[in-house]
Amino acid sequence: MGLNGKVAIITGAGTGIGRAITERFVADGAHVCITGRRTEALADTAASLPPEQIKICPADVTDPAAVDRVVATALSFGEGIHILVNNAGMDQPMGTVVDLDAALWDRVLQVNLTGPFLMMKAVIPHMIEAGGGSVINISSLAGLLGVPGLPAYCASKGGLISLTKQVAVDYGVHNIRCNVVCPGATKTEMFVSSMTPFAETCGIEVEEVFRTFSEDVPLRRVSSPCEMAGLCSFLAGDDAGFVTAACIPVDGGAVVVDVSGAAINRLAAKHRGSGGA
Repeated sequence: MGLNGKVAIITGAGTGIGRAITERFVADGAHVCITGRRTEALADTAASLPPEQIKICPADVTDPAAVDRVVATALSFGEGIHILVNNAGMDQPMGTVVDLDAALWDRVLQVNLTGPFLMMKAVIPHMIEAGGGSVINISSLAGLLGVPGLPAYCASKGGLISLTKQVAVDYGVHNIRCNVVCPGATKTEMFVSSMTPFAETCGIEVEEVFRTFSEDVPLRRVSSPCEMAGLCSFLAGDDAGFVTAACIPVDGGAVVVDVSGAAINRLAAKHRGSGGA
């Protein structure tokens, strides 16, 4: 019960990593306000959890008024706000800078970078009032490495890493810690959805994409969402009281090699060799 008595907000909590973090935080004693754009997914997350520990507030984190509603919902626990996990994000269809529509570029940066900014802007004053807090931003290995065909996603996740460090610098004096977790290939609904068109283009099943991703990973597999949750619980709790501005890959060791780029290049070469356009 390392988070007992703490109030957390988790964005993008309806599925995948956000859902896994929610379940872990509740198990560890936190009161959790979860948000996301899909009410049904949030309700599914909350359904198996103790009702006194969970509140839902459907919202788009790029909308300042919606962000204010999320904060008000969390405050209705009556215990302040101590933890913020910025997990909400979106992927992009594969395409280079030249191919990418400017409106899509804007939307990816709004969700993946402006959304966390707005959440931190709204939550940090309440953390100061509570005597401190922990912000955990969920970036990506793509924020550390170049991944072919994902300029908006890589830029937004790299920007989130830099923003994390800046918040850690500015608010450490208020006992607010800000860290960033960088998952590698993780089998979430969003990742499956984003990789399915690429798999179809290559004439293979999406599971083969995952196997190929894993070929050069030291642990030889992709991760599951629950493997992010334990680290986030640690970063949220008092045992991580002197950890801030940290950028932590959770990638099976992939950061030591350009695994994703190599995998995509091999699949693309195989497709070209078979006569594909």
